[in-house]
Amino acid sequence: MNIFVANLNFKIQDGYLRELFENYGEVQSAKVIMDRMTGRSKGFGFVEMMNDDEALTAIDELNGKEVMGKTLVVKEAHERKR
Repeated sequence: MNIFVANLNFKIQDGYLRELFENYGEVQSAKVIMDRMTGRSKGFGFVEMMNDDEALTAIDELNGKEVMGKTLVVKEAHERKR
């Protein structure tokens, strides 16, 4: 399952994001989206987990949780409509 994570502290990097979700199961990938022009975090990212049950637990546990002074928004990611 692909998970959207928003309202990330700008200091959070891929490794920290992965660690957050590894508490709930196996993480296939974790990526903080960076601004190409400035190289700074855009404050959101994506995590992919193989097991849907583990992913749903992570979403339930982390959505609304305060991490590094910011309240996370965590939900299932959906393909963007073009």
